Amino acid sequence: MAVKTQELKLDIERIGTVSAILTQPDNARACYVLAHGAGADMRHSFMGKVAAGLAERGIATFRFNFPYMEKKQGRPDQPAVAHATVRAAVEQAAGLCPGVTLVAGGKSFGGRMTSQAQSKALLPDVKGLAFLGFPLHADGKPSTERAEHLAGIAIPMLFLQGTRDKLADPGHLKPVIKALSPKATLHEVEGGDHSFAVLKKSGRSNDEALTEVLATLAGWIDELA
Repeated sequence: MAVKTQELKLDIERIGTVSAILTQPDNARACYVLAHGAGADMRHSFMGKVAAGLAERGIATFRFNFPYMEKKQGRPDQPAVAHATVRAAVEQAAGLCPGVTLVAGGKSFGGRMTSQAQSKALLPDVKGLAFLGFPLHADGKPSTERAEHLAGIAIPMLFLQGTRDKLADPGHLKPVIKALSPKATLHEVEGGDHSFAVLKKSGRSNDEALTEVLATLAGWIDELA
């Protein structure tokens, strides 16, 4: 399957311009608007592996930087700026990949900002939200406040979470998912951390764990269609 990669610019109204990348296999049946985490940009190896793995499965990805990362500033943008960036990315992705199933979300911070944006005003044409490690709480401080806005989201949501994720204690996360049922689905990656890395004693590699994540995500996207 041939895959085309385009380096693009994303214009965010009244905010500025950031870099973006569209990874698009021939005859893509879906597009995932993929936001990066708080500490690494869209070119991080994790983001690249997700884009490549989904392309192999016939799914395009639209990656982009948040303004603070584009400017190489350490502190993440204010939520309003992040939400506007997500909204602009969804709009551009829809224009570049017309007629396919459109989903949005991303890694950690990026997924949470996407869900917040959706809860405030519907992201046009987005059929579902997929989170690659939803950051339910700060490291070592289990709570559920960050999930309160999810109750206002009506479209399907997929939570891909490692069982060793220190930012999503299973004892706190599972009741959240249950309360959101049936619109929310939880898939746990046994032994995975916040980035789905597994311990050597697990008997499998990080790449194998990520393959599980991508296969689950692709299957869920196909169910949306």
